[in-house]
Amino acid sequence: MAMTNVNIRMDEETKIAFDKFCSDIGLSVSAAFNIFAKTVVREQRIPFELTTEVPNSKTLAAVSSAEKSEDVYGPFDSVSDLMEALNA
Repeated sequence: MAMTNVNIRMDEETKIAFDKFCSDIGLSVSAAFNIFAKTVVREQRIPFELTTEVPNSKTLAAVSSAEKSEDVYGPFDSVSDLMEALNA
């Protein structure tokens, strides 16, 4: 089958991170996009959910706290320690 080129524009930070991810799992960026394209063609859909839903303010606050390592509990040494913390 004849091959063709496809150009994709993305911000440099995303490209660097994507390239690193692909390298870490043993794929080239080209192979990763080919897998994506073949999955779309085979399944006739985007192979992940696309949504306009955004997290509510409570979820956004929890994510922000977790990213700052605030209000994070654990690790726990046992399930009973975890359950005790959850029930507190």
